[in-house]
Amino acid sequence: MAAWPKTFEQIFASTRNYLRLNWQKALRVRERIWLSQEALHLIMAGVVGVMGGVINVLFYVSIEGAQDLFLRHPGQDIVQVARLLSWPLRWLIPILGGLAAGAVLHWGLRLVGKQGSTNLLEVVVAGDGRLPFRTGIVRAISSLVSIGTGASIGREGGITQLSATMASKWGQLAHWQPYRLRLLVACGAAAGIAGAYNAPITGAVFAAHIVLGNFSMNLFAPLLCASVVSSMLSRSFFGIHPWYEVPNYDFTSITQLPWFVVLGIFAGGVGAAFLRMLQISKEMFQNIPLLYARMALGGLLVGTITLGFPEVWGNGHDVTTQIIKDPNGFGLEWLSGIFLAKFVATVITVGSGAVGGVITPTLFLGAGLGSLLGMALQHGGMGPANLSIGIYALVGMGSVFAATTRSPLLAIVMALEITQNYSLMPALMLACAVSTLVSRSLHANSIYTEPLKLRNLEMESFRLGAATEQTIGDLMRAPVTPLRENTTLPEIGERFLSSPNNYLPVVDAQFRMVGLVALQDLKEYLGAGSELNAVIAADVMRPPPPCLLPGQKLLDALPVLLASEQRNVPVVNTLEEKRLVGAMLRAEALSALSEMIAATTKTTSSTETIAKEKPAPPPPPPAAKSERPPAPE
Repeated sequence: MAAWPKTFEQIFASTRNYLRLNWQKALRVRERIWLSQEALHLIMAGVVGVMGGVINVLFYVSIEGAQDLFLRHPGQDIVQVARLLSWPLRWLIPILGGLAAGAVLHWGLRLVGKQGSTNLLEVVVAGDGRLPFRTGIVRAISSLVSIGTGASIGREGGITQLSATMASKWGQLAHWQPYRLRLLVACGAAAGIAGAYNAPITGAVFAAHIVLGNFSMNLFAPLLCASVVSSMLSRSFFGIHPWYEVPNYDFTSITQLPWFVVLGIFAGGVGAAFLRMLQISKEMFQNIPLLYARMALGGLLVGTITLGFPEVWGNGHDVTTQIIKDPNGFGLEWLSGIFLAKFVATVITVGSGAVGGVITPTLFLGAGLGSLLGMALQHGGMGPANLSIGIYALVGMGSVFAATTRSPLLAIVMALEITQNYSLMPALMLACAVSTLVSRSLHANSIYTEPLKLRNLEMESFRLGAATEQTIGDLMRAPVTPLRENTTLPEIGERFLSSPNNYLPVVDAQFRMVGLVALQDLKEYLGAGSELNAVIAADVMRPPPPCLLPGQKLLDALPVLLASEQRNVPVVNTLEEKRLVGAMLRAEALSALSEMIAATTKTTSSTETIAKEKPAPPPPPPAAKSERPPAPE
């Protein structure tokens, strides 16, 4: 036994000597087996895709279970159930569903306590990519209750939110940097959309354009990977088939397109009106203080609408399918009533605070609008011959969706993927482009950027790995644990003694930064007795210092970094709200800026050297002698 340590020591010494002599070879081997950042992001995206696919299946099963539990009609579509129910139940169930979903949100959010924002775009634009897990679970349960009781919202919202939340939580547990957390959130959103609609390209384009606002390949490749994995998992459970079946039609003449320009104009107007009514609805419901009372009132109004139009129950997928297959079965007047009823029901449901998606209801509105135009043209003997009304319905779906998202590319890709029909591309492209322009001229923001504009946040793209494009959000860390306004002087002293910081931020109950306590201001009081126990942070704090923003470029933040005396410069979501979201290590930021400047200087010097090494151009040929006398000097 005594020989083992000696043998081990000999092996260790030999290995060490070998590495000393061949360290360059060892480094080359390590470079070959070491994952690059791009490869790591693809692996991460694949894992997130698995999460999204599993969440899609579980959410679907949970919705089916909730509908069976609340409605007692297993295996039937929710609109069929609504038609079968007596009018008192058809009116009462949305009320009770809104009350229950609101109670889950109200008491659930109180139970989990104050957490960060759940808005995907906000945590990417003005945050560090951290989505609160417990809040996400509470919102998912509330969404299940709302959808299970007939709320006019889609399941894609809950799936996307939960997928992004799970991806963000995984990154938080792994202690990854904010830029990677943001990418995980986007991958989760891509996986959620791709799984919900069996549309991998749509999921990737949605995450790139709507969530990140950037199509850089370093970002787009992981989004594609997450979308494909999630979509394949969903296909293994649901199979592969188009969401909506539309007959082929060959567009071979420009004279076939003018009516789709008209459809695009109408779709743009409907999209802008939908966005404006959503804004008004939210403002009106905000006047009701209790969340569950708001949602119960919303259920009451929707339940009243369902007395005449049970088709507004649910996300509208099956009714949209019926409209596309046989719009004449509804009749022009009845279809007009269903369109208006669904419009109002969705506005009320979302405005009251129900958690869910609006993509599928938006497709419902688009199909209704397109079918109304197609039927009107058919009855009037106008429009291209042999053109199915279903084609107008599909183009209407894409154009209304483009009008609400301000993304014609996303709408075109989605319409093609959910129908698997490429023949409609010319009409679809034209209508989506027109509807986007019309909607933008009538309403400033899209359905996703409206909440950000209200909070004075701007979408800003970023690129991974480009030093000149690095933002504060890419490098910032968790904020220095702040003090509350009512923290007593002895507690402040203990915080300074137990931490290396000379400055501690002070926040209010909403985590907004209201001041800064400096150690040098308190040195003469730290040894005082109990006579200063009544002194609190609000009494001794300084005004808030200049702060940084997550979307701010490093170069733009240089003046604040140079002027700051703090080791950890505070990062807030906006300069108006000043909610503390992180801290920027001053030395790390200045070091990154130094490397950036050094790299720029090196590139400039290399360019100048190359220019010097180039042979001088030959002198110009002598000019012909002029007969004029030379000008006087």
